[in-house]
Amino acid sequence: MLITEVNTHELFWKLDEPFQSSFSQFDGRHHLLVEIVCDDGTVGWGECLGPAGPNAAIVASMKGLLIGRNPMESDPIWLTLYNQFRDPGQRGLVAMALSGIDIALWDIKGKALDGPVHTLLGGAYREKVRAYATGGFRKLSGDRPAYIAAETANYVAQGFTGVKIKIGYGVQEDLETIKAVRQAIGPETTFMIDANHGYDALEAIALGNAAAEYDIEWFEEPVVPDDLNSYQEVKARQPIPVAGGETWYTRWGMRDVLTSRSVDILQPDVCGVGGLSEAKKIADMAEPFGTRLVPHVWGTAVAIAAGLHFIATLPPTPPRHEAREPWLEFDQTENPFRMAIVKQPFVLENGFVDVPDGPGLGIEIDRAALERFRP
Repeated sequence: MLITEVNTHELFWKLDEPFQSSFSQFDGRHHLLVEIVCDDGTVGWGECLGPAGPNAAIVASMKGLLIGRNPMESDPIWLTLYNQFRDPGQRGLVAMALSGIDIALWDIKGKALDGPVHTLLGGAYREKVRAYATGGFRKLSGDRPAYIAAETANYVAQGFTGVKIKIGYGVQEDLETIKAVRQAIGPETTFMIDANHGYDALEAIALGNAAAEYDIEWFEEPVVPDDLNSYQEVKARQPIPVAGGETWYTRWGMRDVLTSRSVDILQPDVCGVGGLSEAKKIADMAEPFGTRLVPHVWGTAVAIAAGLHFIATLPPTPPRHEAREPWLEFDQTENPFRMAIVKQPFVLENGFVDVPDGPGLGIEIDRAALERFRP
């Protein structure tokens, strides 16, 4: 079996209503899938976190190093690609493009060996994963505490037992929204906040101390990812567990985070950190540090499938009879192609999402949908 084609598929949808994180505005959803075809007809699918156009260009530039390779040799392929692109970028676009390729290779391996990816990665500890709803972005107008409270209450009504909202717009405004959400979702729902690095350390410390009374599960990306010293300050000077990791890349990037104990919860994204191969290495690194691992997931059903397979392989740490289970981040913002591109969508049932058990990623792509959402 040899690789004969490497293709990319850009997907786009203009949003009916734009929304904002702390530093950016989403006017549309734009994602990139990677398709790898082998000489026996086997096809693997992956996804890249981040900007679709630039990712497509990097994947295309890696294509020559993939054609003719044995797709089963994912580790040698990974290191070849990383080493060839190490000088222009040890993180960011290079890691994101490499992630989509690596996931597609694992999909091929699973199909070739007739087993799910989680089995090839070492085996699953769980068949389903509890999901939390990601939403709570700021709209361009309206009463933010009121509309986010209503939005998150709706997630609870749908069966989610955890919700995450976006903050980072100003400490006082964010506290008003946090209070409104906790009142709306009740005391039993797990509640996370994500600043998308919208604060400096002093603001994040103030916010964390004031918001602690609302029983926050974690405080995600409080400060810019480049500044680990500020992460350590925030972690030390306020009581909410600090999380981060979606914008840190590869085992080398995560090494510094772990050795400096900059976070309580590490959040690698399989589609950005370097793929399933690298995510597994990072999970193994995190365990002896006692750092919790809850992956970041943002994208289409391909990203969700890859995330579910990875989460399924995470061991209970520490092992015990009533083990603490990891979460699946399940984006609920507007994205009509998120599930449309697969023939069997992922659904929430009693607060959980099933881990696919078919060969490879266990998904079947709807090519007509790829055409329908082509930019």
